[in-house]
Amino acid sequence: MTETVHNDYEVSSEGAVRHWEIPYARLCHNTPMETNVNQVNGLLPGHELTGMVLTIDAVTSVAVMDFTAGMVYRNDIRNVLTYVAAPGGAEATWGLVNIGDPVYYDDSTTMPAGVYLSTAPANNAGAPVANPLYGFVVPANDADMALFLPAGRGIAIAPGSTLRLAIMQIGAGAA
Repeated sequence: MTETVHNDYEVSSEGAVRHWEIPYARLCHNTPMETNVNQVNGLLPGHELTGMVLTIDAVTSVAVMDFTAGMVYRNDIRNVLTYVAAPGGAEATWGLVNIGDPVYYDDSTTMPAGVYLSTAPANNAGAPVANPLYGFVVPANDADMALFLPAGRGIAIAPGSTLRLAIMQIGAGAA
């Protein structure tokens, strides 16, 4: 085979924004909504690609998603840590939420409508199935910082609560 120099080889570069079209059929929630996170179905549980849905096209059933590493979006997250070990098990334990805490894409059946992120590393499928890491809690502004200060111990909220916080997504190619 003759070697050829291709002029269309580069799709995305260092520091580039990564916005890609994904067919609805490849998404965990195959009726995506703009400004919600979603997961691209993958082969290995806990290692799926996750990102923010920017736009949807219901005619072609395609969502444009942002997979840029380091992008920060406000998202609703659930403070659940573990589930009862049974298929569809209820939330079992909850915790504080703090700056730097990991946040996972959670497709558990007990998640409230429109909430796709939690602090649980595994979902409620029965046998623990790993949730993919979506990103990390970060303070977006001074008002957010006030939630975490002065003690720095995290936001003490009631069990089974949902918070809207800034989350820095790990995106594509982040590690």
